[in-house]
Formats: sequence, C-alpha cells, structure tokens
Amino acid sequence: MLKTIRPEAISDNPFKLIGSDWMLITACEKSVDEDGNITTGRVNTMTASWGGLGVLWNKNVATVYVRPTRYTKEIMDRTDSFSLSVLPQKYKSALDYCGCHSGRDGDKFRPAKLDVEYLNGTPWIKQARLVLFCNKLYAQPFDPFCFIDEKYLKQNYKKDDFHTMYIGEIYKVLEDKR
Repeated sequence: MLKTIRPEAISDNPFKLIGSDWMLITACEKSVDEDGNITTGRVNTMTASWGGLGVLWNKNVATVYVRPTRYTKEIMDRTDSFSLSVLPQKYKSALDYCGCHSGRDGDKFRPAKLDVEYLNGTPWIKQARLVLFCNKLYAQPFDPFCFIDEKYLKQNYKKDDFHTMYIGEIYKVLEDKR
C-alpha cells in the first residue's frame, strides 16, 4: 500500500533508483474550468534512466531529460505537472516496452499491463512502489556549445537530437514500504 512520505524520507539510493531501476515519466494535458473541475487529455509515459533528485531554488526537485523525438516531450511542453513512477523489479519488461514503443502510435498501457491513476489531474502508474509528483518549474534544451567535453556530445547526440531538461518541484511522494 502506498503511503505519503516527505521527499527527504525517500530511502532509495537515487543513483540505483534512476540508473538501474529506471522510472516512468508520465504526463497528460489538463484543463481546469471556472468551477475547479479538472479535465485530462491523452496520457503518455516513457521509460527514463537519466535524471536526478536534489534541492534547487530552496525546493525539493526532480530533473528529467527527454529527447525531442519522444511523444512525451510534446505533452510535457503543454502541461504544468508530471509524475515519476518507480516500479518493482517484476515490471522490468513493462519498462522495456514503454522505452521502445511510442505512445504517439497507440496505447502503451494495455500491452505493458500498466494502470493509470490520477492525482489532481496528474497521471501516475498504479503498480509503482514509489511515485514523485512534480510541478514543472523549468525547461531548457541542451545547447551543443555548452558541452565542456565534446566526447559526450559525440557519444550521445549523433543526430543532434538534444534532450530538453525539465526541473519539477516534488510536491508529493507516495512510497510502498513493504
């Protein structure tokens, strides 16, 4: 069962959490009418193994990186929030699927056997053992002229498909302590 914890109480090692456990970045467009009712649009998720957790601007933040070719980027650019869901190890094949298939072409959730839930219009993955809900604070495409060591530019951007960095304030964390 997922319980709310403070971001400072996350017990996972962030290097293992992001680099080897991986996470799903999930977002959808949403609108709020004058009565405060939230309407959500099409949801998409993508697997990510690059990112970070820390403190910036006196806020607990998560940083994620999304290539311009990803359908999730289109949605991230049009929304104000996103979630990061870390799944138990038994869902590694679902993570593989979500990393190799585009939501632009159809529903990823059914073939990956994943369920979507919503918190204030922000989608997240029900099977997660850890979920970070983030309000987007900043977005910036990588600039090729800012690479100090060109080795990383040549290794990672042969097609000039530079990631956009998104920084989100973590406003809620759910964790399964089992």
